[in-house]
Amino acid sequence: MAIRQLSETLINQIAAGEVIERPASAAKELIENALDAGATRIEIATSGGGKALLRVSDNGSGMNAADLELAVRRHCTSKISETLEDIRTLGFRGEALPSIGSVARLSIASRRRDSAGGHEIAVAGGKIAHLRPAAANPGTIVEVRDLFFATPARLKFLKTEKAEAGAITEIVKRMAIAFPAVRFVLSGSDRTTLEFPATGDDHLGRMAQVLGKEFRDNAIALDAVREEISLTGFAGVPTFNRGNSAHQYAFVNGRPVQDKLILSAIRGAYAETIPSGRHPVAVLSITLDPALVDVNVHPAKSDVRFRDPGLVRGLIVGAIREVLARDGSRAATTGASDMLRSFRPGFQPHAQRPQTAWSAETSPSRPYQPTTGFGERPQASFDGLSMPTARAEPQFSPQPAAPEPNARYPLGAARAQIHANYIVAQTEDGLVIVDQHAAHERLVFEAMRKALHSKRLASQVLLIPEIIDIPEEDCDRLMQHAAELSELGLAIERFGPGAIAVRETPAMLGEVDAHGLIRQLADEIAEWDTASGLSAKLEYVAATMACHGSVRSGRRLRPEEMNALLREMEVTPGSGQCNHGRPTYIELKLSDIERLFGRS
Repeated sequence: MAIRQLSETLINQIAAGEVIERPASAAKELIENALDAGATRIEIATSGGGKALLRVSDNGSGMNAADLELAVRRHCTSKISETLEDIRTLGFRGEALPSIGSVARLSIASRRRDSAGGHEIAVAGGKIAHLRPAAANPGTIVEVRDLFFATPARLKFLKTEKAEAGAITEIVKRMAIAFPAVRFVLSGSDRTTLEFPATGDDHLGRMAQVLGKEFRDNAIALDAVREEISLTGFAGVPTFNRGNSAHQYAFVNGRPVQDKLILSAIRGAYAETIPSGRHPVAVLSITLDPALVDVNVHPAKSDVRFRDPGLVRGLIVGAIREVLARDGSRAATTGASDMLRSFRPGFQPHAQRPQTAWSAETSPSRPYQPTTGFGERPQASFDGLSMPTARAEPQFSPQPAAPEPNARYPLGAARAQIHANYIVAQTEDGLVIVDQHAAHERLVFEAMRKALHSKRLASQVLLIPEIIDIPEEDCDRLMQHAAELSELGLAIERFGPGAIAVRETPAMLGEVDAHGLIRQLADEIAEWDTASGLSAKLEYVAATMACHGSVRSGRRLRPEEMNALLREMEVTPGSGQCNHGRPTYIELKLSDIERLFGRS
């Protein structure tokens, strides 16, 4: 068979299969062109999920007649010259417009600010019409109709109009976060108008527009530098999580990307702080020399390749873990709202009233008179009860230390234990409910993690070794890693073909359910098992041990034990979540309580 040259139209249609996968792909390319042109206002209109109509209007620099004629031809661009080593624009391939024109009806009207009039050019199914004068405002209007009419087979693979419209919305949100100084408006017959006013340099304000106002109250600022790479952005506290990863945004030199390395680093940074099946909320912006990253990996430009991926991953994981250890222990502000809704599902007397902070001077419950500390006088009626005090004692000491005068603690003073599982503590402006098992589990885990980096954990020898019967293959796996488990204070030996003898357990765990612990470790090792052993997963094993050795639900605590637990939580990193990522406490302000009773 003879080799022949393909026609220009067919070449463009082949390129369109890679560049323009769906209406959202076309929207992304057109918005990128508008941003590269310096636009400060971009309006997007759609119909039929973008299949019937996609219009992008901007107030950018615009194009003259000569530029318009070249813009619809392949590999014509103003953004690069002779090298791919220094790409500083969103687009650079010169393929988007000719690819769209080969599979749709494309028209472009543009006018430069210094021109008296504009021009328009049209392309339908790859056929370019003659350039003609047109009335136009400064900037560019690109209109795409009947997407994929020239390649009907592609239409069969598109999703419903609603799904395609949603994909375009997601593209606009990503672009809006990346460029807070630009005003975005998304409208059309297939959607409700969505507008993101420009916020200038207030990046967090733009993120709040896109991710919801709760993100502002539950985000921790990131600012880290390693070698020639800088990382900025915001990471949500672990208790502020979502059911999917759609609320994770990453940008490289201002370019929105969905890179597997970055997403994997986010998951690693939040390991042990997010429940299974939940995902953190984060916005990361990576800035580095363009020569250190390759954006020419895929025609869609959503994937990138870093020259030193290990450095980038380490920067992300280290920066997020550092801020979480410092500020991530607090409960999400949405917890109190969820609690209020659970109390009164159908009754919201405060719905039309302004939500202001609680104040003793304005409270309808006067003549309440606040005092210093935790307000002992209002609780005089409880003097006959054994009341806990705000004493700080390390690790449940039987000899409690004397309380500090006028001490103020973030988690307050324990007032009661309910259902032998939840500690109720009074703070200066509300109350805190603590899950005692989840909280102590985290404290034990952090103590084990700290000890891991210094020496072998202290163990306690069992007077009579516990024999656990498990399948022979599980015994084999456990014994392969016996030395690594010994570092955690768990000494095991083989006891016949299908049994394990536990001779020592970690001292800090106290009484341990050895049977449950060994069986769970065997299951986890079967899932992780690699040639490298458990050396990279000792912290996960420590988390499992902490769960089996923590204060169990149903155990009644003395007042001094409850307060000791609260004091330890206040000084322990990550104490706001247990090892499985569930919250360890929920805070309820007095203003929330008063709204619950309809007093504000």
